[in-house]
Amino acid sequence: MELGSRDSNRNTMSQINVTPLVDVMLVLLVIFMVTAPMMQQGVQVNLPKADTKAMAPQEETVVVSLDRSGKLFINKSEVPFTELKSRLSSMFASRTKKEVFLKADKDVPYGEVVKTMAEIKGAGIERLGMVTEPAQGK
Repeated sequence: MELGSRDSNRNTMSQINVTPLVDVMLVLLVIFMVTAPMMQQGVQVNLPKADTKAMAPQEETVVVSLDRSGKLFINKSEVPFTELKSRLSSMFASRTKKEVFLKADKDVPYGEVVKTMAEIKGAGIERLGMVTEPAQGK
């Protein structure tokens, strides 16, 4: 009899206890639910002075410039802010590579730069790069 009672104890001990597994999974679920909204993709911005390598010039580069007085330029021609989106849309309608570089004076308020970036993205531009000057010394 004693031998039979040992076998029955072994059968009950060989079952997997699922409760700790469920606890761990619930904790992981809560962690991912909390961190997922924080992982939204932001706009990549380089500061006015940075230690970066110079990019090789390409033949069809479009540069949008924002000077200190708030005037906008596409390459070297001045454009009113209200026409920026429509002009960029028409320029890039037939292009496959939709890339624009933004040069903004460091004294321009941050809000103006963000509004300009939003207009550029609203024109269907897929890649937006920020142009900076190299930092002086290390």
